[in-house]
Amino acid sequence: MKVLNFGSLNYDYVYAVDHIMMPGETQSCKGRETHFGGKGLNQSMALSRAGVEVFHAGMVGEDGQAFLELCKKNGIRTDYIRQIEGPSGHTVIQVDKEAQNCIILYGGSNRMITREYVDEVFSNFEKDDIILLQNEINELPYIIDKAYEKGMQIVLNPSPYDSLLDECDLSKVTIFLINEVEGKMIAGTDVPEEILDCMMSKYPSAKVVLTLGSDGVIYKDADKIVKQGIFKVKAVDTTAAGDTFTGYFIAGMLKGTPIEERLRLCAKASAITVSRPGAADSIPTMEETVSADI
Repeated sequence: MKVLNFGSLNYDYVYAVDHIMMPGETQSCKGRETHFGGKGLNQSMALSRAGVEVFHAGMVGEDGQAFLELCKKNGIRTDYIRQIEGPSGHTVIQVDKEAQNCIILYGGSNRMITREYVDEVFSNFEKDDIILLQNEINELPYIIDKAYEKGMQIVLNPSPYDSLLDECDLSKVTIFLINEVEGKMIAGTDVPEEILDCMMSKYPSAKVVLTLGSDGVIYKDADKIVKQGIFKVKAVDTTAAGDTFTGYFIAGMLKGTPIEERLRLCAKASAITVSRPGAADSIPTMEETVSADI
Protein backbone atom coordinates (compact mmCIF):
# COMPACT_ATOMS: atom_id res chain seq x y z
CA MET A 1 0.00 0.00 0.00
CA LYS A 2 1.49 3.34 -1.09
CA VAL A 3 0.87 6.85 0.28
CA LEU A 4 0.55 9.79 -2.09
CA ASN A 5 0.38 13.36 -0.79
CA PHE A 6 -0.86 15.65 -3.57
CA GLY A 7 -0.19 19.03 -2.02
CA SER A 8 1.44 22.42 -1.72
CA LEU A 9 5.03 23.45 -1.16
CA ASN A 10 5.57 26.99 0.16
CA TYR A 11 8.24 29.28 1.46
CA ASP A 12 7.03 30.62 4.82
CA TYR A 13 8.01 34.17 5.81
CA VAL A 14 7.33 34.28 9.55
CA TYR A 15 7.08 37.60 11.41
CA ALA A 16 7.19 37.75 15.23
CA VAL A 17 4.62 40.32 16.42
CA ASP A 18 3.21 41.45 19.73
CA HIS A 19 -0.34 40.72 18.56
CA ILE A 20 -2.12 39.75 15.36
CA MET A 21 -2.63 42.81 13.18
CA MET A 22 -5.89 44.75 13.18
CA PRO A 23 -7.32 46.46 10.05
CA GLY A 24 -5.47 49.72 9.36
CA GLU A 25 -2.77 49.03 11.95
CA THR A 26 0.98 49.43 11.48
CA GLN A 27 3.20 47.44 13.84
CA SER A 28 6.93 46.86 14.06
CA CYS A 29 7.83 43.18 14.16
CA LYS A 30 10.37 41.67 16.51
CA GLY A 31 12.01 39.46 13.91
CA ARG A 32 11.58 37.55 10.66
CA GLU A 33 12.51 34.01 9.72
CA THR A 34 12.15 32.04 6.51
CA HIS A 35 11.10 28.38 6.66
CA PHE A 36 9.98 25.63 4.33
CA GLY A 37 6.24 25.03 4.58
CA GLY A 38 2.92 24.59 2.85
CA LYS A 39 0.37 22.20 4.31
CA GLY A 40 1.34 19.64 1.70
CA LEU A 41 5.06 19.71 2.48
CA ASN A 42 4.46 19.87 6.24
CA GLN A 43 2.27 16.78 6.10
CA SER A 44 4.72 14.89 3.90
CA MET A 45 7.44 15.78 6.38
CA ALA A 46 5.26 14.51 9.23
CA LEU A 47 4.56 11.28 7.38
CA SER A 48 8.23 10.71 6.66
CA ARG A 49 9.32 11.51 10.21
CA ALA A 50 6.63 9.15 11.47
CA GLY A 51 8.27 6.38 9.43
CA VAL A 52 6.07 6.35 6.32
CA GLU A 53 7.38 6.25 2.76
CA VAL A 54 5.43 9.08 1.15
CA PHE A 55 5.35 10.14 -2.50
CA HIS A 56 4.79 13.88 -2.85
CA ALA A 57 3.13 15.32 -5.95
CA GLY A 58 3.05 19.06 -6.58
CA MET A 59 4.58 21.98 -8.45
CA VAL A 60 7.47 24.24 -7.51
CA GLY A 61 8.68 27.32 -9.37
CA GLU A 62 12.03 28.43 -10.72
CA ASP A 63 13.08 29.14 -7.13
CA GLY A 64 12.04 25.68 -5.98
CA GLN A 65 15.21 23.57 -6.16
CA ALA A 66 15.58 23.85 -2.40
CA PHE A 67 12.27 21.98 -1.94
CA LEU A 68 13.58 19.00 -3.92
CA GLU A 69 16.77 18.94 -1.88
CA LEU A 70 14.83 19.20 1.40
CA CYS A 71 12.48 16.36 0.44
CA LYS A 72 15.30 14.06 -0.58
CA LYS A 73 17.20 14.85 2.61
CA ASN A 74 14.15 13.92 4.67
CA GLY A 75 13.20 10.73 2.85
CA ILE A 76 10.23 12.15 0.91
CA ARG A 77 9.93 10.67 -2.59
CA THR A 78 10.15 13.41 -5.23
CA ASP A 79 9.29 11.27 -8.28
CA TYR A 80 6.19 13.36 -9.03
CA ILE A 81 7.28 16.88 -8.03
CA ARG A 82 7.58 19.09 -11.14
CA GLN A 83 9.55 22.33 -11.48
CA ILE A 84 7.94 24.95 -13.75
CA GLU A 85 8.41 28.58 -14.77
CA GLY A 86 7.34 31.32 -12.34
CA PRO A 87 7.52 31.64 -8.55
CA SER A 88 6.79 28.98 -5.95
CA GLY A 89 3.97 29.47 -3.47
CA HIS A 90 4.65 31.37 -0.28
CA THR A 91 2.99 32.53 2.92
CA VAL A 92 3.27 35.56 5.16
CA ILE A 93 2.74 34.41 8.75
CA GLN A 94 2.26 36.51 11.88
CA VAL A 95 3.10 34.72 15.15
CA ASP A 96 2.16 36.62 18.30
CA LYS A 97 3.60 36.43 21.82
CA GLU A 98 1.00 33.77 22.74
CA ALA A 99 2.20 31.61 19.79
CA GLN A 100 -1.04 32.09 17.86
CA ASN A 101 -0.70 32.65 14.13
CA CYS A 102 -2.38 34.36 11.19
CA ILE A 103 -1.50 33.34 7.61
CA ILE A 104 -1.72 34.94 4.16
CA LEU A 105 -1.26 32.41 1.36
CA TYR A 106 0.02 33.11 -2.18
CA GLY A 107 -0.55 30.12 -4.44
CA GLY A 108 2.18 30.56 -7.06
CA SER A 109 3.16 27.26 -8.67
CA ASN A 110 0.76 25.39 -6.37
CA ARG A 111 -2.09 26.76 -8.52
CA MET A 112 -0.59 25.50 -11.80
CA ILE A 113 -1.68 21.84 -11.56
CA THR A 114 -3.04 20.45 -14.85
CA ARG A 115 -5.38 17.52 -15.39
CA GLU A 116 -2.81 15.87 -17.65
CA TYR A 117 -0.32 16.01 -14.81
CA VAL A 118 -2.89 14.56 -12.38
CA ASP A 119 -3.56 11.65 -14.74
CA GLU A 120 0.18 11.03 -15.10
CA VAL A 121 0.64 10.85 -11.33
CA PHE A 122 -2.35 8.55 -10.78
CA SER A 123 -1.11 6.07 -13.37
CA ASN A 124 1.42 5.00 -10.72
CA PHE A 125 -1.09 4.21 -7.95
CA GLU A 126 -3.67 1.50 -7.32
CA LYS A 127 -6.80 0.53 -5.41
CA ASP A 128 -6.55 0.94 -1.62
CA ASP A 129 -3.49 3.17 -1.81
CA ILE A 130 -3.87 6.26 0.40
CA ILE A 131 -4.06 9.79 -0.98
CA LEU A 132 -3.74 12.79 1.33
CA LEU A 133 -5.18 16.12 0.17
CA GLN A 134 -5.43 19.68 1.44
CA ASN A 135 -6.94 22.77 -0.22
CA GLU A 136 -3.84 24.73 -1.25
CA ILE A 137 -3.66 23.47 -4.86
CA ASN A 138 -5.99 23.81 -7.84
CA GLU A 139 -7.90 20.96 -9.56
CA LEU A 140 -8.91 19.49 -6.19
CA PRO A 141 -12.38 18.37 -7.41
CA TYR A 142 -10.79 16.52 -10.33
CA ILE A 143 -8.15 14.92 -8.09
CA ILE A 144 -10.82 13.64 -5.68
CA ASP A 145 -12.87 12.19 -8.54
CA LYS A 146 -9.87 10.43 -10.09
CA ALA A 147 -8.70 9.04 -6.75
CA TYR A 148 -12.20 7.70 -6.09
CA GLU A 149 -12.29 6.07 -9.53
CA LYS A 150 -9.01 4.37 -8.65
CA GLY A 151 -10.49 3.07 -5.40
CA MET A 152 -7.96 4.91 -3.27
CA GLN A 153 -8.56 5.84 0.36
CA ILE A 154 -9.02 9.62 0.39
CA VAL A 155 -7.87 11.56 3.44
CA LEU A 156 -8.87 15.23 3.27
CA ASN A 157 -7.73 18.14 5.40
CA PRO A 158 -10.04 20.87 3.96
CA SER A 159 -7.77 23.79 4.78
CA PRO A 160 -8.05 26.59 3.95
CA TYR A 161 -11.83 26.19 3.86
CA ASP A 162 -13.26 28.18 0.93
CA SER A 163 -15.80 28.03 -1.91
CA LEU A 164 -13.64 25.67 -3.99
CA LEU A 165 -14.65 22.87 -1.65
CA ASP A 166 -18.28 23.35 -2.73
CA GLU A 167 -17.22 21.98 -6.13
CA CYS A 168 -15.81 18.79 -4.59
CA ASP A 169 -17.83 15.62 -4.10
CA LEU A 170 -16.98 15.18 -0.44
CA SER A 171 -19.08 12.02 -0.19
CA LYS A 172 -16.06 10.30 -1.77
CA VAL A 173 -13.79 11.17 1.17
CA THR A 174 -12.76 8.33 3.49
CA ILE A 175 -11.42 10.41 6.40
CA PHE A 176 -11.88 14.09 7.24
CA LEU A 177 -9.27 15.82 9.38
CA ILE A 178 -10.69 19.21 10.41
CA ASN A 179 -10.11 21.83 13.08
CA GLU A 180 -12.70 23.83 14.99
CA VAL A 181 -12.68 26.71 12.46
CA GLU A 182 -13.27 24.41 9.48
CA GLY A 183 -15.86 22.50 11.49
CA LYS A 184 -17.81 25.69 12.17
CA MET A 185 -17.71 26.66 8.48
CA ILE A 186 -19.03 23.24 7.49
CA ALA A 187 -21.66 22.82 10.21
CA GLY A 188 -22.56 26.41 11.10
CA THR A 189 -21.89 25.80 14.80
CA ASP A 190 -18.88 25.85 17.11
CA VAL A 191 -20.22 23.13 19.40
CA PRO A 192 -17.93 20.10 18.80
CA GLU A 193 -20.64 17.46 19.23
CA GLU A 194 -22.92 19.30 16.80
CA ILE A 195 -20.09 19.61 14.26
CA LEU A 196 -19.48 15.87 14.43
CA ASP A 197 -23.18 15.05 14.21
CA CYS A 198 -23.47 17.29 11.14
CA MET A 199 -20.47 15.65 9.47
CA MET A 200 -21.75 12.15 10.12
CA SER A 201 -25.21 13.11 8.86
CA LYS A 202 -23.73 14.43 5.61
CA TYR A 203 -21.08 11.74 5.19
CA PRO A 204 -22.24 8.65 7.14
CA SER A 205 -19.59 6.31 5.75
CA ALA A 206 -16.69 8.63 6.58
CA LYS A 207 -14.47 8.88 9.64
CA VAL A 208 -14.06 12.35 11.16
CA VAL A 209 -11.22 13.72 13.28
CA LEU A 210 -11.97 17.11 14.87
CA THR A 211 -9.01 18.91 16.44
CA LEU A 212 -9.89 21.54 19.06
CA GLY A 213 -6.63 23.26 19.96
CA SER A 214 -6.14 23.32 23.72
CA ASP A 215 -9.30 21.19 24.13
CA GLY A 216 -7.71 18.22 22.40
CA VAL A 217 -9.30 16.12 19.66
CA ILE A 218 -12.42 14.04 19.06
CA TYR A 219 -12.66 11.11 16.62
CA LYS A 220 -16.00 9.81 15.38
CA ASP A 221 -17.16 7.15 12.95
CA ALA A 222 -20.38 5.17 12.56
CA ASP A 223 -19.51 2.95 15.54
CA LYS A 224 -17.56 4.95 18.10
CA ILE A 225 -16.44 8.28 19.47
CA VAL A 226 -13.04 8.77 21.10
CA LYS A 227 -11.62 11.84 22.88
CA GLN A 228 -7.97 12.74 23.53
CA GLY A 229 -6.59 15.66 25.51
CA ILE A 230 -3.43 17.62 24.80
CA PHE A 231 0.06 17.27 26.26
CA LYS A 232 0.80 20.57 27.97
CA VAL A 233 4.01 22.25 26.81
CA LYS A 234 5.24 25.84 26.44
CA ALA A 235 4.02 26.80 22.97
CA VAL A 236 6.45 28.64 20.69
CA ASP A 237 4.76 28.33 17.27
CA THR A 238 1.53 26.45 16.49
CA THR A 239 1.91 26.66 12.69
CA ALA A 240 2.45 22.95 11.88
CA ALA A 241 0.63 21.33 14.80
CA GLY A 242 -2.32 20.15 12.70
CA ASP A 243 -0.03 18.95 9.92
CA THR A 244 1.98 16.89 12.40
CA PHE A 245 -1.23 15.36 13.70
CA THR A 246 -2.28 14.44 10.14
CA GLY A 247 1.00 12.71 9.31
CA TYR A 248 1.07 10.71 12.51
CA PHE A 249 -2.60 9.77 12.13
CA ILE A 250 -1.98 8.21 8.71
CA ALA A 251 1.13 6.46 10.04
CA GLY A 252 -1.11 4.87 12.66
CA MET A 253 -3.61 3.86 9.97
CA LEU A 254 -0.92 1.99 8.07
CA LYS A 255 0.19 0.15 11.20
CA GLY A 256 -3.37 -0.68 12.24
CA THR A 257 -2.84 1.07 15.58
CA PRO A 258 -6.03 1.21 17.70
CA ILE A 259 -7.63 4.65 17.49
CA GLU A 260 -7.15 5.43 21.19
CA GLU A 261 -3.42 4.77 21.02
CA ARG A 262 -3.16 6.53 17.67
CA LEU A 263 -4.76 9.75 18.92
CA ARG A 264 -2.48 9.79 21.95
CA LEU A 265 0.64 9.52 19.78
CA CYS A 266 -0.68 12.22 17.43
CA ALA A 267 -1.30 14.57 20.36
CA LYS A 268 2.18 13.93 21.73
CA ALA A 269 3.87 14.60 18.38
CA SER A 270 1.84 17.79 17.92
CA ALA A 271 2.86 19.01 21.37
CA ILE A 272 6.53 18.62 20.47
CA THR A 273 5.94 20.54 17.24
CA VAL A 274 4.36 23.56 18.94
CA SER A 275 7.29 23.74 21.37
CA ARG A 276 9.62 24.52 18.44
CA PRO A 277 9.79 27.41 15.94
CA GLY A 278 8.98 26.99 12.25
CA ALA A 279 6.79 24.65 10.27
CA ALA A 280 8.24 21.65 8.42
CA ASP A 281 11.49 21.75 10.38
CA SER A 282 9.69 21.65 13.76
CA ILE A 283 8.09 18.22 13.26
CA PRO A 284 9.57 15.42 15.43
CA THR A 285 10.62 11.94 14.35
CA MET A 286 8.79 8.88 15.61
CA GLU A 287 11.77 8.03 17.84
CA GLU A 288 11.70 11.51 19.40
CA THR A 289 7.95 11.29 19.93
CA VAL A 290 7.91 7.88 21.53
CA SER A 291 10.80 8.68 23.89
CA ALA A 292 9.75 12.24 24.81
CA ASP A 293 8.99 12.76 28.48
CA ILE A 294 6.07 15.17 28.36
